[in-house]
Amino acid sequence: MNDLQVEIDKQAGFCWGVVRAIDLAEAALNNGEKLYSLGDIIHNTAEVDRLSKLGLDTISIEDFNSIPAGSRVLIRAHGEPPETYRKAFEYGIELIDATCPVVAKVQERIRKFVTRGFQIVIFGKKDHAEVIGLQGVTAGRAIVVLTIEEALSKVNFSQSTVLFSQTTMDRETFYSIADVLKAKIKNFEVGSIEETAVEFHAKDTICGQVSGREKKLREFAKTHDVIIFSAGKKSSNGKVLFNIAKQENPNTYFVEDPVEIDLSLLKGINSIGITGATSTPCRAMEEIKKRIVNYQW
Repeated sequence: MNDLQVEIDKQAGFCWGVVRAIDLAEAALNNGEKLYSLGDIIHNTAEVDRLSKLGLDTISIEDFNSIPAGSRVLIRAHGEPPETYRKAFEYGIELIDATCPVVAKVQERIRKFVTRGFQIVIFGKKDHAEVIGLQGVTAGRAIVVLTIEEALSKVNFSQSTVLFSQTTMDRETFYSIADVLKAKIKNFEVGSIEETAVEFHAKDTICGQVSGREKKLREFAKTHDVIIFSAGKKSSNGKVLFNIAKQENPNTYFVEDPVEIDLSLLKGINSIGITGATSTPCRAMEEIKKRIVNYQW
């Protein structure tokens, strides 16, 4: 295996929203402050464990009444519904708001359409933290869909309607749903995070750093015999990007921990590519490379 080539995808690693959230957490922890995270700060078990060792405790909103008044709680990049801010004020909790600016902008745009009386449709996973936050902006009235079939069965075609997206979903499905709804609804718009008027096929609310990786990820996957995809099992973005890589390279394997890699599958392989989700730290991919390179073939 002396000729084995192992390459880490230069486009992989934390997105800037996640980097910002972790930077805010580490800054508080380095000052010796007690800090809580409202839910896992990131959908990556290893990174959550690392920050936990630094003193970051993960809690839920139900824990607000059991932590001391004046406690500092981090809102992660996924964002939170308005109710969370009200409860924090009620219990005297100080919030460090690490909501990704892209997510915050989506929430802002949704509010504007709510005030205009639009039916809000969100392409996303109803139990995902980001979608729960977006739903909260509409007082729970938004319709959440994952497929064209769901959109056709749930949406009221007689109402003025706007379609938004969870920021980590795939663009192709988003626009397929948009096309179907546009054909059935007289006053239909695609939610934009631009301040200008919204037009069909205007800038959507899928994160550019996520969708922008698709082309390069496809190219990367095709240039290697095997792809090792590193991500947390809870990562929505990880599932989307993994499926993209696997479309291009059937020999793509999903791992959350380097020990999960079945090294026997790599015998006789000449080229291995390592990549991951926007919630995958570079150190995780480096650990995978180290395990492969140091294996006694």
